[in-house]
Amino acid sequence: MLPACCAPDDVVPELGRLLEKANGYCRAGKADATRQAYQKDWHDFARWCLTVGLCALPADPTSIALYLTAQAETGHCVTTLTRRLTAIGHAHRLAGHASPTHDAPVPEVMAGIRRTLGTAAHGVDALVADDIRRMVAGQPDTLQGVRNRALLLLGFAGGFRRSELVGLDIEDLQHCAEGLCLTLRRSKTDQEGQGRQVAIPYGQHAETCPVRAYQDWVTRAGIGTGPVFRPITRHATVRASRLTGHAVAIIIKAAAEAVGLDPATVSGHSLRVGHVTTAARAGVPTHVIMQQTGHRSERVFRRYIRSAGLFAENSAAGLGL
Repeated sequence: MLPACCAPDDVVPELGRLLEKANGYCRAGKADATRQAYQKDWHDFARWCLTVGLCALPADPTSIALYLTAQAETGHCVTTLTRRLTAIGHAHRLAGHASPTHDAPVPEVMAGIRRTLGTAAHGVDALVADDIRRMVAGQPDTLQGVRNRALLLLGFAGGFRRSELVGLDIEDLQHCAEGLCLTLRRSKTDQEGQGRQVAIPYGQHAETCPVRAYQDWVTRAGIGTGPVFRPITRHATVRASRLTGHAVAIIIKAAAEAVGLDPATVSGHSLRVGHVTTAARAGVPTHVIMQQTGHRSERVFRRYIRSAGLFAENSAAGLGL
């Protein structure tokens, strides 16, 4: 609220403009996907409170503990509950209330849920190089097929998140003798937009070369500026808008299913996980892979490559069984 009573009349409009600007900066402090997830989680909590006759804002810590218990009993995982707890605290702070999520019995209940349910992450399957080759070969010779091949190969070669793929503009890609040099303007680990350059070298085989696939797509689609990956109508018209992250996930699942893979086990993240897994199996050093994918946390990165090394370096193999 503006302190109008404390400011001269001619200053109030300027304060209003600054407040609106400050609110905009506040919203920009978190990624769109994060804000949407928080909003969805908060609405879920608010609906539950309404159903059972409890106050959602400000919420009593006991109410939150009961909500977490109800969620755990209906099969929600620890990761989801942790995110919803964060959203509840965020909503309270935005409304000018102290967050009740750290008050008893909330931490104690969450600790018990973690011990009971466990905290192991259930990740998606990696789409490794052999999978990508099959998926690319399975694409039809249509405009959609050309786009999908470019998306699969560029996403796999760059180890990109789907948000990074759909955020690419033609102006972000520069050709060079070795291939393509991409500039990622913003990513999950770069919310302040410092930017990061990623090199995409020419492939060894023309049919799976990400650079050639990209060139083929933008040429066939007639794209000279703006978003690289775009929706295509059923009449084969390329729209000017940007593909969504959800659309990328659908494309990947459909491409996997078309070659006999289970679409339920893959997602928009499978290209990134597959890049890391394939490179790790090939013996590429950790720091080189992290440089390509933009991982800042080696702990998170290690989760990606743990399965890749389960059989490559396994003490049971030397037991003579």
